[in-house]
Amino acid sequence: MGNENSKGSSTNERPSRLSRFKQKLHFRRPRNSGSTSLSHHKLFTADDFAGIAILTLIGAEMKFKDRWLGCVSFGEQTFRTEKSENTDKPIWNSEKKLLLERNGPHIARISVFETNRVSKNNLIGYCEIDLLEFLTRDSDSDFEVFDLSNPSSPDVVVGNISLSCSVEDRIETEKSFARRILSIVDYDEDGKLSFSEFCDLISAFGNQVAASKKEELFRTADRNGDGVVSMDELAALLALQQEKEPLMNCCPVCGEVLEVDDKLNTMIHLTLCFDEGTGNQVMTGGFLTDKQASYGWMFKLSEWGHFSSYDVGLNSGSSASHILVFDRRTKRLVEELIDGKIILSMRAIYQSKVGLGLMDIGTKELLKSISEKQGKKMNSVESSKDILKFIEFFKDQINLAELKYPLEHFKTFNEFFIRELKPGARTIASLENDEVAVCAADSRLMAFKSAEDSLRFWIKGRKFSIHGLLGKEICSDAFINGSLVIFRLAPQDYHRFHFPVSGVIERMVDIPGCLYTVNPIAVNSKYCNVFTENKRVVSIISTANFGKVAFIAIGATMVGSVTFLKKEGDFAKKGDEFGYFSFGGSTVICVFEKDAIKIDEDLLANSGRSLETLVSVGMSLGVCIKEIAEPALPNLEKIVL
Repeated sequence: MGNENSKGSSTNERPSRLSRFKQKLHFRRPRNSGSTSLSHHKLFTADDFAGIAILTLIGAEMKFKDRWLGCVSFGEQTFRTEKSENTDKPIWNSEKKLLLERNGPHIARISVFETNRVSKNNLIGYCEIDLLEFLTRDSDSDFEVFDLSNPSSPDVVVGNISLSCSVEDRIETEKSFARRILSIVDYDEDGKLSFSEFCDLISAFGNQVAASKKEELFRTADRNGDGVVSMDELAALLALQQEKEPLMNCCPVCGEVLEVDDKLNTMIHLTLCFDEGTGNQVMTGGFLTDKQASYGWMFKLSEWGHFSSYDVGLNSGSSASHILVFDRRTKRLVEELIDGKIILSMRAIYQSKVGLGLMDIGTKELLKSISEKQGKKMNSVESSKDILKFIEFFKDQINLAELKYPLEHFKTFNEFFIRELKPGARTIASLENDEVAVCAADSRLMAFKSAEDSLRFWIKGRKFSIHGLLGKEICSDAFINGSLVIFRLAPQDYHRFHFPVSGVIERMVDIPGCLYTVNPIAVNSKYCNVFTENKRVVSIISTANFGKVAFIAIGATMVGSVTFLKKEGDFAKKGDEFGYFSFGGSTVICVFEKDAIKIDEDLLANSGRSLETLVSVGMSLGVCIKEIAEPALPNLEKIVL
């Protein structure tokens, strides 16, 4: 932050006490000493819990020697340990404090990487742990051992990892926070605050009302009247004011505006910002996914050379190759894997005027030709040898245990690509309640209350419209301002799509078009309109609860065909299989009539951040809000017997 002197200040002028205090907040956040260690314990119940969980990666036992790296992904954050020595039994003793709430993220993914690669580290094993469940277990041990699963075959164990997890007591949380503040602002290091030191502290909190009451607050804190404020007195003042009239409007460390009404989470936030651990090695943070945390130095150097950095939501330029999606099940961020050569070609075609010019002089025909040739290749017997390579590339994103048939069953790559799952592999939400709509595919989902919202947050094509999507023959006024849900299937996904609602297929219309990729690089391009120009089939499903629902299956580059297992006039229950896409990634779009569905809030919130949500077939999508007209009753007065 610097010393905050103005440009005209003398270089010999000492920075103010307040300036030095703020510097300490950012650069000198000390850890607990042994004499002030915190008390940690297990939870008796997880109901409505909110607090700090201390997760420690103790060590692991692997099947071969290497230098090992551990990562913890939790919510939208990922942390990593230091690299171990060359061993088959790495020891890290590395910890991190995590904000844990009943309705927030509570599944932590632990990943272990071998680090002998120059460009990137190799994922060897992982496990997923429900921390709330872990903390409520009845166990006499200070740690527990968990199996590490093979990313390609989760039922294969490749090692184990020792973890401990405990909860920081709420009272100790408040005392810890007071200790942190005291140790930073106590300039003469006597363990107490003088009035001048106390004034600097109050000023740093950014609360003007509190700043005008410094003397009153000091007298309130100084309970024994000795003219200084001790650690216990400061802790008592902060706890009292937190319940009565909070002293802080913003966090002095990160600057985030604090929610005055959410007193417990405010204290937890402040503690996490001020505290860096309890003495063990603290994991390094600042990563979004375990993949990002595991990158080797060569990859980082190439990223720096291309000026690439990426964040949640839409990214452009070289960082557009990093697609982050929010896993709805685990409530954490995951990074989508795409071959680097494919990314470069997509950026060249879809994100430049030169690419647009190529579209006009034959690229559309070229994409169609490539798709046809690739479709034939993937239907050949020779293509079966690519199945194992494909599984290895997406090894932690394809669960072989879910497959209906063993790998030997698939004679061509396309047979594997359109694979079926075991019965019951996907749970259909509220199966007997047709007022609940469900997700139509294993996919990355974007949901919007209207097409206008989709243009603001996701679709950048200049000419996109519901009318253009559905076509003149099938579009009605009821769809124009209706809700829009986009299910984008990546190559590694289960490629069969299902009915989101129960109803009768009223119409199916084939609309010819191009075969652009459905990757966000193209969808977010201002030079083409993927959804309204691609080949697609529009089906109208007539329902008892949602009115009419338009279901659009969109072809894409390298998708040889879209196959339907139902026809016009068929009735289907939500969750029933509708059809499948052959090789390639593709998209399903559902358009609901205006005021027909209330989409789940988490899906809308993520979409409002330009963040796709990773969903599975059958997950809840929303509930119907459409009022169904009651049939008119006959006028009994006019009936003649």
